Formats: sequence, structure tokens, C-alpha cells
Amino acid sequence: MSFTDVTAYDRFMGRFSVPLAAAFADWIVLDPWAGVLDVGSGPGALTGELASRSPQRRLTAIDPSEVFIQALRERVPNVSATVGSAEDLPFPAGSFDVTLSSLVVHFLSDAPAGIREMVRVTRPGGTVAATVWDFENGRAPHSLFLRIAREASGKPPGDARAGTRRSDLQHLLAEAGCRDVIGTELSASADFSSFEEWWDVHTLGVGSAAGALDGLDDAEIADVRDRCRGVLGDGPFRVEAVAWAARGTV
Repeated sequence: MSFTDVTAYDRFMGRFSVPLAAAFADWIVLDPWAGVLDVGSGPGALTGELASRSPQRRLTAIDPSEVFIQALRERVPNVSATVGSAEDLPFPAGSFDVTLSSLVVHFLSDAPAGIREMVRVTRPGGTVAATVWDFENGRAPHSLFLRIAREASGKPPGDARAGTRRSDLQHLLAEAGCRDVIGTELSASADFSSFEEWWDVHTLGVGSAAGALDGLDDAEIADVRDRCRGVLGDGPFRVEAVAWAARGTV
């Protein structure tokens, strides 16, 4: 997975991660004075949303990409941003009132360890929550592209990643020791002015779409393109996406 080009990420996923961050924050219902940790912050979709809602809030962010952390510092000047991994958070136990993770759990090398770390650094009575696209039912923003590219290449579906199926996130939180765990679905959408705009962002080699066209020749790639266009049309159009979300109390 490539997460080093901020501009490419913004074009590919930023248009969905920003509205999802707003829906996620609405569902969490945060105290404006809460100290919040954003785990796997990327270039700042969720951190920026939280900062815009409560400028006085104490915000901390961590992401393994130094490029993303630098972009986040420029976009949200008052955030305390650190390069690091979710599986080994460099914070004392009970450091935060709320620990959140948006569109990250399915990329972790050890998702249970990452969730346990999120719980560890959250104070007793605090909230831990996460959200991940619904890949199980093909409702991620790029599910159509991935399905048609996979059919063209003949590759079998890979193993489902943690968090991408119903109740995955709830189980992870419960197993990490959270109580009162609940789940929901969150929606996000993005408008595309043309099919060409939609197609271009899927060829940037970013995130889950990276490598999807590898091994296909020009004719096969053209077939994938034509089949996607047959579903979406020439545009303009809106792409709707759905994510699983879960939260629990430490």
C-alpha cells in the first residue's frame, strides 16, 4: 500500500475520508474539552475536523508516514503530531480521554495489538472508537474498481482484512477490554464531474487500489475501464460509500 504522496492520497481517498470524518465525529459526540488521540491520522481528515469543531481541544495525532505527519502539521498547526505505529503507541497509559482511528485498522499488521494499544492509552471511562469501509458488501468507495480489476486478472479475492466485516470492530474492542461496545454504519459520498476524473484517481497507485492493475496488458486494462464506465456512465455522478464504526468505553 502506498501512503507517501499527499496529493495523490487527497485525490484518491481524501474526498471520502473528509465527509466520513464529519459523520464519525457526529456519532462519537465529543466533549469540546476532551483530549483526543487520532491513530493513523494520515494527512489530517479526522484531526482537521475535530480541530475545526473545537479549536481549544487538545489534539494529538500519530501516523507511520513522515510525509503525512508533515502535511498534518501544516494543515492543523496546533496539533501535537508524531511519527509512529498504532501497535506501539509512545504514550503512557491513560493519556487521553478519547482515542480514535479512521480508515486504519484494516491496514495494521496486527489489528488486535493496535486496538489494545488504543485502549491502553485511554483513561478509564474514556472512549475508544474506530471506523473502516465495508469491504464485505462491496460498499467501499473503490469496491467497484477492485472487483472488476480482480475479475479481469483472474486473481481470487484476498483474505478479508480486520475491521472490514460487520461486527469486526465491535469484537476487537470487546476483546481489548472495552465495555458498552456498540456499532453502526456511517455514510460518505463524493461527486465526480466525469468518468475520466473517477478513473484517473484509481490509477494513482494509492491505498487498496495500488497494484490492482498489475499484470494486465493494455487491452485488459482498457476492458476494465470500459466495464467500469458501463456501470457508472460518463458522468457527472455521485459515489456513495458506507463504513462500519464501533465505539466502546474503557
